[in-house]
Amino acid sequence: MEKAKISTKQLFALVVLFEMGSAILVGFPKNLKQDAWIANLLGMAEGILLFFVYYRLYLFYPNLPLTGYLQKIIGKWPGRILGFFYIVYFAYLSARVLRDFGELLSSTIYTRTPIFFLMTLLMLTIAYAIQKGFEVLARVSELFFVIVYIMAISGFILIISSGLIHLENLKPMVENGWKPIIKTSLKETLTFPFGEMVVFTMLLPYVHLSKKVKTVCISGMILSGINITIAAVINIATLGVDLFTRSSYPLLTTISKIQLLHFIERLEVLFMLYLMIGGFIKVALFYYVAVAGTASLFKFKDLRKINLPIGILILLTAMIIAPYYSEHIVEGLDIVPIYLHWPFQIILPCILLVIAFIRNHKKTAKEPAP
Repeated sequence: MEKAKISTKQLFALVVLFEMGSAILVGFPKNLKQDAWIANLLGMAEGILLFFVYYRLYLFYPNLPLTGYLQKIIGKWPGRILGFFYIVYFAYLSARVLRDFGELLSSTIYTRTPIFFLMTLLMLTIAYAIQKGFEVLARVSELFFVIVYIMAISGFILIISSGLIHLENLKPMVENGWKPIIKTSLKETLTFPFGEMVVFTMLLPYVHLSKKVKTVCISGMILSGINITIAAVINIATLGVDLFTRSSYPLLTTISKIQLLHFIERLEVLFMLYLMIGGFIKVALFYYVAVAGTASLFKFKDLRKINLPIGILILLTAMIIAPYYSEHIVEGLDIVPIYLHWPFQIILPCILLVIAFIRNHKKTAKEPAP
């Protein structure tokens, strides 16, 4: 692992920007219609409970990343094999998020620019940041955090001032009961974005003040969860249920409706700027842990040597992941949560925690009394 140390402020900024990332873009369960925001809140609560699994594993092995303590828990070779699958999983998620943002840019602003060119530019920027080291990425996140919140508060004030919000669009609440909300939260909003905190199992050893890790991460999850919920409420209240469910990018549609004083309008650029920041951080973290995990697993002394090759693989994966964007979305909603997210985010970490408890209990029992 790289010899880097980050502050708790930097960790907080990374958690918030990572969690919000593409969730603000496509993280609304539209099948629930006016109850989508409830599933976002419920997913946040479930995600915080899941984070305690990751945090307890971190307490057992505070100086090791996930790829390191897998070998301690289940043995050297099984741990290395499972660690390799986690690396592939992180790289795949990096490719999915990259495709999300590439599709957004090519379908809204750069309609005549090939998506491959747009994604290549983004990947080159991220590869350069990773080449400079994780500490640089963490420092940049602090600056981005301030910029994002200035834009978010400004946008919120402008939407309210424009008189676009109609709270009656949120009724009737829980029209079809709690069962579809709970089912959707377990399948969608728990795993995306809150279950993706599994990526921080690779990053927590970098934190300087380890005692504050739990508080900082949970605070970041709560703040990002509230932000995503507010965005869902604003989208539904502004667009209405019908337009909300039909819009590919609901928040972009909401912001495009801002008209104030006959000259404050066409503010989609604010949304696009935020998304580029969120996309940069989210792709960069998945990309970085794939690089760092590969270096840790295969004993590379300098992870910068494998930075570009892995970046090229992620870029190519993003291109071939699905022929069309609609297919990409269907794959992300129906296949990825069940066959990838649940095993790698929930099932395997829970099994690992049980084994770690047993191993450490036996180790403690064998130690002679002082």
